Amino acid sequence: MKIIIYVYNGMTMLDAIGPYEILRHMNDTDVLFVAEKPGNIKADSGFIDINVKHSIDDIKSADILLLPGSTIGFLNEIKKKNVIEWIKEVDKSTKWTTSVCTGSILLASTGLLSGLKATSHWKPINLLSDFGAIPTRERIVEQGKYITAAGVSAGIDMALYLSNKIVGEVETKAIQLTIEYDPQPLFQSGNYSNADENILKTAEKKLTKGAKKELGLLGMIKNTRNILNMIK
Repeated sequence: MKIIIYVYNGMTMLDAIGPYEILRHMNDTDVLFVAEKPGNIKADSGFIDINVKHSIDDIKSADILLLPGSTIGFLNEIKKKNVIEWIKEVDKSTKWTTSVCTGSILLASTGLLSGLKATSHWKPINLLSDFGAIPTRERIVEQGKYITAAGVSAGIDMALYLSNKIVGEVETKAIQLTIEYDPQPLFQSGNYSNADENILKTAEKKLTKGAKKELGLLGMIKNTRNILNMIK
């Protein structure tokens, strides 16, 4: 089974690596990181690079396609016609097309989620409606072969959900144990609906700070003021 994880400058690293750590443990799988061009891909933090060997010109089909998200980097990818066309081309061959966080907005921009429910990070989730998708505040949303996950850590849960569909409960439980995924958070504030107003405001400040840093790293996105307003 061929699994493609599309990576790009400014992506949130856990969006890609979290699901990777699940999916790579399924039997008879080949997981490939694919970028627009081979080379180093820089995460939104600016501290981590991933060296990618495969480009979208090399890989045209897969059983599973996964699109990770980012703070604002996905906005660059939406503007790339070659990337959008590549996603649509690969989707023709997939059994499952998936996303994590704002990767769903990139996916929606192709038109593939038009009229379908989808989730994303809690802050920019309403952008899904700009591309005809139906914003749905759930951890995981399945619509036919399309599975979208909420923000960042939800990618791990989505990958387990997908693994269960493909290899079954016993194998998936074994994978979960392999990575010792046994979440026991100190606070119950990881869900938008559970967070009080003060926590929301503090989180929004952190998102704005992260977006400003990412804008400096990427240096390619126009309409900076509109972008920062989007996440304030």
